Amino acid sequence: MMVKKAAYKRIVLKLSGEALQGVHRHGIDQHVLFSIARQIKEIRELNLEIAVVLGGGNIFRGQENVEAQGLDMDRSVADYMGMLATVINGMAFQDALEKQGVPTRLISAIEIHQVAESYIRRRAMRHLEKGRVIIFVAGTGNPYFTTDTAAALRAKEIGAQVLLKATKVDGVYTADPLKVRDARRFSSVKYIDVVRKGLKVMDSTAVTLCMENKLPIIIFDMTKEGNIKRVVMGEKIGTVVK
Repeated sequence: MMVKKAAYKRIVLKLSGEALQGVHRHGIDQHVLFSIARQIKEIRELNLEIAVVLGGGNIFRGQENVEAQGLDMDRSVADYMGMLATVINGMAFQDALEKQGVPTRLISAIEIHQVAESYIRRRAMRHLEKGRVIIFVAGTGNPYFTTDTAAALRAKEIGAQVLLKATKVDGVYTADPLKVRDARRFSSVKYIDVVRKGLKVMDSTAVTLCMENKLPIIIFDMTKEGNIKRVVMGEKIGTVVK
């Protein structure tokens, strides 16, 4: 019996911090964490090379938290706090993966040697070649840049073929489907239309970076277990930005 191969060899999966909080208002939901870890283990067995980029919004959203709470805090300070939040998520995710028997490396854009390796491109690629799942944390290591931009940047640096954006909705819509009943989902959309129409995909810097480097983005619903495998096998789910 012929075993179907994955549609890609190397991927970057972007997970927001909110994706890890599940039904809770903040923090990490262990059920969600282990569900994603199981799915990562499943697709790794397809000889897929996997990198994960994590956000930190379930703990601290940087400038958004500052503005929402009316805090008197410098933007750079807030953004660095957000980077540290992604490190916490990364440690939890690494633990969940290793409990599934998946070898991992936690790689940080800021130096924090006691818990993570510092980012070196060639070393990260070598980890992938050896079958380890790498978890990128701390964004780009710079304030004023989101983890979406970090995901696009790392994807190009390591030679990934696709950027997968896991969300709580099943793609990109003409309007918020929770608020607009007749909102229409796109099966595919052009990069430039995402930027011009302000569609809720990723921030404009990340989309522009992908557009300039012809890196496709697939936005899909991660709340349904098994969807990550469906995407990497080439099934037509979610929205493709290309």
